[in-house]
Amino acid sequence: MTWAPVGTNATNMPGMLGMAKAVESYVNDQGGLHGRKLKVLTCNERDDAVTVTECAKQAADAGAVAVVGSYSEEGSSFISALEGDDIPYIGGYGITEDEYQSLMSYPINGGLPALLAGSGLQLAQSCKKVALVRPDSITGDQFPIFLDQGLKEEGKRPVEDILAKDDSTDYTDVATQAVGDDKTSTCVSAVLGDHTSTFFDSLRRIGDVQPKVQLSSVIGSVQQSVVDASGGAKSPLEGAKIADWYPPASDPKWDEMKSVISKYAFGDDTIDVADPGVQTTWIAYSVFAKVVRAMDAKTKITADSVRRAMDATTKLSTGGLTPDLGWTDTDLLNIPDHPRMVNADIAYQKVRQGRLVQAQPGFVNVTKTLKPASYAPLKRDGQ
Repeated sequence: MTWAPVGTNATNMPGMLGMAKAVESYVNDQGGLHGRKLKVLTCNERDDAVTVTECAKQAADAGAVAVVGSYSEEGSSFISALEGDDIPYIGGYGITEDEYQSLMSYPINGGLPALLAGSGLQLAQSCKKVALVRPDSITGDQFPIFLDQGLKEEGKRPVEDILAKDDSTDYTDVATQAVGDDKTSTCVSAVLGDHTSTFFDSLRRIGDVQPKVQLSSVIGSVQQSVVDASGGAKSPLEGAKIADWYPPASDPKWDEMKSVISKYAFGDDTIDVADPGVQTTWIAYSVFAKVVRAMDAKTKITADSVRRAMDATTKLSTGGLTPDLGWTDTDLLNIPDHPRMVNADIAYQKVRQGRLVQAQPGFVNVTKTLKPASYAPLKRDGQ
């Protein structure tokens, strides 16, 4: 099964479901997995704890052997449901802490922790002050912790933490607060998922001229479609610094994914090759397929046998889209409160002439940055 939110007022990831169905057709055209047909179920989790639990129940009732390449911010709900049925969670988007804590989870990237810590390192090179605009939510409460860790490593002061609704239609007041004294040494990092573009539109409208501040974000909140929609080369995002998990969509390493989309998802306008959700689903299914194909052909493919195979996997190549992956004890990075993290590499990108391009070659490893502090879950009022 693959699940993701569709048609909600918050972040939506319909392309992940489309990518999963395209992979289903592609794998079966190749003869399946050890001659077995791949059946992919999809579920709209609606950004809702009850619904994602229902998705997990649907997976269990159907005998699903894994949940692959999915997105949900309701980590505690879906992880507990999957743990109850011993179903592995392979290649989640990395938006919640739970994905890095459960023995049933097999992450393929460093999630928001790696992106934000890396972004802090990047911004520390040119920023005296950093304002972070982020959701007023339990998930959002973690964002300043990781960004601060990158800034702290370079001797910079903590972010100005600005809370915002992640379903707002106007961020003028928030943008005005973020800009502050509007100096070139001020950096504004906005991480609001689908509504990040709305924030940047508000930022552009708060004065007679565009603020002088340096803009930044992380992939998922800003991607090529957001730059295009906000004006391309004339976008307020021109020059913005973006932290990503993967190489840019222009990299030839994505050619196989692009050919699959072209052949099996022709006309599906929910699938954007530059969407990190789509990219995560592609890599997650590639991992799943490789692991299953490496199993003994006589082994019955079940949730338990897939989980055991994942536990024994190491040095699995993704063709350079990530470092080699594995989930054995020696692969775990020992990140505080994120014991399942196995990949803390990120890629720096920037917006140049309206295009997201790589700011420097290769990956940057942020394991050292993530290790010093412990990130216990924060408690909110009434919880």
